[in-house]
Amino acid sequence: MSLANAALLDAIQVAEKRRRAYTVLSLVLAASILFFGYGQADWLNSGSFATGLRKFFDYPGEIVVEAFQAGWAFFPLLVEFLPALIETVNIAAVATLLGALGGVVMSFLAADNLSPYPWLVPVFRRIMGFMRAFPELIIALFLIFVIGASPLPAMIAVAFHTSAALGKLFAEVNENVDHRPIEGLRACGATWLERMRFGVIPQVLPNFVSYALLRFEINVRASAILGFVGAGGIGAEMRRTIGWGKGAGDETAALFALLFFTIVAIDQISSYLRRRLTDTAEV
Repeated sequence: MSLANAALLDAIQVAEKRRRAYTVLSLVLAASILFFGYGQADWLNSGSFATGLRKFFDYPGEIVVEAFQAGWAFFPLLVEFLPALIETVNIAAVATLLGALGGVVMSFLAADNLSPYPWLVPVFRRIMGFMRAFPELIIALFLIFVIGASPLPAMIAVAFHTSAALGKLFAEVNENVDHRPIEGLRACGATWLERMRFGVIPQVLPNFVSYALLRFEINVRASAILGFVGAGGIGAEMRRTIGWGKGAGDETAALFALLFFTIVAIDQISSYLRRRLTDTAEV
């Protein structure tokens, strides 16, 4: 081994030891901050974290007990809250559809290999990053302040975030397409729109639909959460029943049961459709 190689190896070993020392020091510092921060927060808290932790399952236990005490009267509650669930699913469905359409447009403009204007690629990537930076809850609160409490703010907020999230995923799919069909269409004199329509869409459509279905499942949960801030749907009913506390456990349990079985059903249907689309694409 030459002197230069030996010196380089020694320098790498020294740098590796220094990196490990910095890593250990950072972990110790972070653990110390967490430990002393927890102690300070626990001291300032009038309750005490340990005391609250022992009561963690008290309220869920009350919900289950009251649901069993309701007996057969529990099942009519499922029917009573069904319209609120349908409203939540409708919010998620419309938001997913609008978000997917917006995501498709932005994905073609943000893909390096497909954008008709390459200088727009970083612009649309930054735009999508900016849109994803705002949670649906913040957007919905702002819109509720502007246009009032209704399902419309929830739909706009979820669609806004969905278009950016799906746009990023769709753009990554676009950047991995096979360019041979595109070049063949270009050689035949096809326009950019025709190349995207006949050369790209057939390749990426299964993945687009798969991501959109996955996002629909996520949006159902997001729409339910937005109901807590006045956006309507099943979340608004949950806010009411949970706010009542003891005595409304049967209604709260019915709402949770409806939401749980709906999300499970959507997940199963989405998984089935994704498998069918994947199998069709492979054939």
